[in-house]
Amino acid sequence: MIFWILVSLMALAVAGLLALAALRARVVNEPAAAYDLRVYRDQLAGVDRDLARGVIDTADAERIRTEISRRILAADAQIQAETEDPAQNRRGAAIVALISAVVVMAGSLWFYSSLGAPGYGDLPLQLRLEIAEQNRAERPAQADAEARMPAQAQPQIEPGYAELLQKLRDTVARRPDDVQGHMLLAQHEANTGNLRAAYIAKGRVIELLQGDVAAEDYSEQAELMIMAAGGYVSPEAEAVLRQALQRNPEYGPARYYWGVMLLQIGRPDQAFEIWSRTLAAAPEDAAWAEAIRTRIGEVAMRAGVEYTPPPVAALPGPSQQDMEAASDMDADSRNEMIRGMVERLSERLATEGGTPQEWARLIGALTVLGDTERAGTILAEARQVYADNAEARGLIESAARQAGLGE
Repeated sequence: MIFWILVSLMALAVAGLLALAALRARVVNEPAAAYDLRVYRDQLAGVDRDLARGVIDTADAERIRTEISRRILAADAQIQAETEDPAQNRRGAAIVALISAVVVMAGSLWFYSSLGAPGYGDLPLQLRLEIAEQNRAERPAQADAEARMPAQAQPQIEPGYAELLQKLRDTVARRPDDVQGHMLLAQHEANTGNLRAAYIAKGRVIELLQGDVAAEDYSEQAELMIMAAGGYVSPEAEAVLRQALQRNPEYGPARYYWGVMLLQIGRPDQAFEIWSRTLAAAPEDAAWAEAIRTRIGEVAMRAGVEYTPPPVAALPGPSQQDMEAASDMDADSRNEMIRGMVERLSERLATEGGTPQEWARLIGALTVLGDTERAGTILAEARQVYADNAEARGLIESAARQAGLGE
C-alpha cells in the first residue's frame, strides 16, 4: 500500500508542475496582437515626423494615417476579444492541467501493469534470504520430480545392442558386487536414455568402492540424477554434489550444477559468485564451461553485478573454423591439411606435453579422420598422463564419449 501511495503522490506532483506551467503561460504571455499594436503606433508617430521633414505631403500623410488607424482598431479589437473572458482562459488552463494529470496517472499505471509486478509485496533482503532457504528446504524430492516429467519416447535401439544390454543387466543382477559390471551398466543405461537406472548403477559403484571415490564419480551420479529430473537439482542430487565438492572443491562440473541449484532456489548472488570463479579457471572446451558462459550474463544482471566474461583462448590444433575452411577444398587437400595439423599437435603433445583440452581435441580430430585405433591409443596415454587429476581426466573422458570411444 505504501508503494501505491508514493507512486500516486509522485504522479500528482508531476501533474501539478505541468498544470502550473500551463497556468503561468496563460497569465504571463500577452496576446500576439499587442505586439502588432505597438508597431502600428510607432508607424503612426513616424508619419508625423516624415510630414514635418517634408518627406511626404499632406495628402499622403492623411492616407497613411487612415490605413494605420484602421489596423490599430483591428488589433485593439482582437486584444479585447482574447482578454474579455479571463475566466474562460482559466478554465482552459484547468482543463489542460486535468488532462495532463489523467495522462500522467493513467500512463504510470499502464506502464507499471505492463512492466512491473502489481500485487507483489515488498521483498527486503532478509525476507528474500528466508524465502530462498524455504525454497531449498521445501523443494520436491528426486522421485517427485521424475514423476512430474512428461512421458518420453523410447529411443530406437539396435536389436543386437539391446540384447547385449539385457545380458549385461542379467550379469550384474547375478553379480551385485561386480564394480566393473556396474560401471558398464551405468554407462550403457545412460546411452539408451534410461537415466534412472544409470544413476542407480552409478550409486552402486560408489557403494562398492567403499570410500575410494573421486569427485568425478559423485559428480557423474549427480548429473545423471539432474538429467533424469529434467534439469532440476533435487535435495538428493544436492547431497551427491556436496560429496563431490568435499573431495574436490574446485571440480568444475560439480560447481556448475551447484550454481544451477542456487539459481533454482532464488540465490543468483551466490550462483554468480561460484560461476564467475569457476569460469575464470575453466578449460575453454569443457561443455559445462560453455554452459556457464552462456548464462552468466543473465545471472550477473539478476545479482546486480556488472560483469564481462573472460575471453576464450584459441587452442592449438584443428579448430571448428579450420574444419569449416577445409570443407571448401577437394577431398585430398582437405585430408592433407587436417592430417598435417593433427600430426603437429600429436608430435608436440608427445614431446612437450600439453593441456587436457589439447589431448581432448586430438582424440576428437583422430576420430573424425576415421583413425579410431590411434584415437584409442591417445586416449589411453592421456589417461595415464592425468591419472592423478580428476578434473582433467573428466574432460578427456567426456571427449572420448563424444567421439564414441568405449571404456
